Amino acid sequence: MYLFLLLLLFGMIVACDEFKWRSVGHDVSGENGRIHCSLNINTETGRLSARRPNLQNQPALEKDRYKIRQGFVAAEGNSLIVADYGQLELRILAHLANCKSMLGAFKAGGDFHSRTAMNMYPHIREAVEKGQVLLEWHPEPGEDKPPVPLLKDAFGSERRKAKMLNFSIAYGKTTIGLSRDWKVSVKEAKETVERWYSDRKEVSDWQEQRRFEAREFGRVHTLLGRARWFPSVKNATGSVKGHIERAAINTPVQGSAADVAMCAMLEISKNARLKELGWKLLLQVHDEVILEGPEESEKEAMAIVVHCMSNPFNGKNILRVGLSVDAKCAKNWYSAK
Repeated sequence: MYLFLLLLLFGMIVACDEFKWRSVGHDVSGENGRIHCSLNINTETGRLSARRPNLQNQPALEKDRYKIRQGFVAAEGNSLIVADYGQLELRILAHLANCKSMLGAFKAGGDFHSRTAMNMYPHIREAVEKGQVLLEWHPEPGEDKPPVPLLKDAFGSERRKAKMLNFSIAYGKTTIGLSRDWKVSVKEAKETVERWYSDRKEVSDWQEQRRFEAREFGRVHTLLGRARWFPSVKNATGSVKGHIERAAINTPVQGSAADVAMCAMLEISKNARLKELGWKLLLQVHDEVILEGPEESEKEAMAIVVHCMSNPFNGKNILRVGLSVDAKCAKNWYSAK
């Protein structure tokens, strides 16, 4: 397993060769006018991190008042492909915990956070059942808007809370932390979390198993067997113990998502057709990959990239849940989001 992981990391570095990693202090190369960052593969969870500059730390689209990503432009005659996983860490959690409710929701499709909001709030469920709002909408040719509002638009505040709750549970956040995020009482946050777990008992059981594993053996593992060790767990108390237990829950989820992303990069980098078409991997931003290549082959290349990311384990998907991939072609990073 460790040999496999070394090969995986080596392959990832090969896939990222286009970055032209540099040890000098200048971020912009005088030779080609491109920005080059350094990538760190030695993080605790296994995710890549970037520095000098941190290209992974771009502002969220809705908060990017200066549209910084517009400054990242493909070369003349080239295009960018930006492809990212949809709700990857929650899908990983559903697989690891073998949670029937989550697996069923992902299989049904649509917006997972909207489904969570519907299950959390009776008034939203009632609105869905009465046909006053839609969980999802697939437009037919000629249709430009849904017949009734989408849940995510009609109940945006509740959906945002559901989204925050989904990821907070995946990250092992406490009810105290959640109450601060929501600006509600600890009692209300606790009741909401309990409602979430009531339909997803497998997640609660799995998380307790990870806490036990960390306490008894001082480590937890990701999907591909990579371990994170907690050498001080035996003597840990108070906040340190709480941090270790949260890390024991979060690491298998976040680390397994990193495993998936790295394997996807390997599939992309070794794909013969992508090489033949002249497409190269430029950057990975956690659940997202960016490639550059000839504009005339962007549609074919994009389909290949989506297939590679949907089947990242030597051309297969070993998870209990499908991997959702969204992809878009454009001349600059902003337009491809």
